[in-house]
Amino acid sequence: MTAVVETGKAGAPTPLTSEKRSRERVITAVRWLGGHWSLLLAIAVVAVVLLWALVPGLFVAYDPLAVDPASKLKPPSGQHWFGTDQLGRDLYTRVVYGARASLTGSAVAVAVGVAVGTLLGVLAGWFAGFTDSVLMRIIDVVLSIPGFLLAITIVVLLGFGVFQAGVAVGLTVSATFARLIRSEVMKARTSNYVEAAITSGASTFDILRRHVIPNSIAPTVSLITVQFGIAIVWIASLSFLGLGAQPPDPEWGRLVSDGRNYIATRGWLTLWPGLTVVVVVLATNHISHHITRRTSS
Repeated sequence: MTAVVETGKAGAPTPLTSEKRSRERVITAVRWLGGHWSLLLAIAVVAVVLLWALVPGLFVAYDPLAVDPASKLKPPSGQHWFGTDQLGRDLYTRVVYGARASLTGSAVAVAVGVAVGTLLGVLAGWFAGFTDSVLMRIIDVVLSIPGFLLAITIVVLLGFGVFQAGVAVGLTVSATFARLIRSEVMKARTSNYVEAAITSGASTFDILRRHVIPNSIAPTVSLITVQFGIAIVWIASLSFLGLGAQPPDPEWGRLVSDGRNYIATRGWLTLWPGLTVVVVVLATNHISHHITRRTSS
């Protein structure tokens, strides 16, 4: 076998033992963890919330819909970590189960935003001319309208529910994705690999599918993370107004709405679901900031 060596100060090779390699890996890992502890914390928060949405039964023992009049409005305790609501339901359980509705609505919003934004951005950036002018003017109009107000208008037309709220938010944020993807498509049009594909006789559909769209979507990763956090806030806000999740289904914005009548005397009813939204959004924004910094460096 060939020995792995390293060069010493005098230029003579010295054996690099497995013990030393392991020690160097540990030192490198510790240094990385020390410099990125906030990122790891943000990832841990998002991971826990994802597990809440996927397997809530691992974290709670109560039924989120079970009513217990004898336990209503109890303060936080060892038995009920977040207290109970006006119907005696365990609030921690409802916060955990509420993650599914909140994240589902946000995922739908981001998926719709990326899909519609990609379609509009590719059409505008690739065909340019009249198509670009018309689509960009429409996007300018959409961006001139307050986003949340537009989302409320759309969800009223579609009907109430988490999925409808997600679609409404997605259509609202699609204009932002369209602008970014349009600029990336316009750059890709003049690239060497696209010109080579055109010269080889590839169809427009194949060029867009194989070359333009994959290279245009990649820069949107950080934007997707930011928009996911925004979508969580908007979905919760729509549910707070009664346009998203409908009772008795738990959802973070719905839980804040349910507890607002008791905010002066039973503050935990709004504190914990509201704090959950804040922490999750801060975590997603921090991850997005790190992605942006890595891609720009």
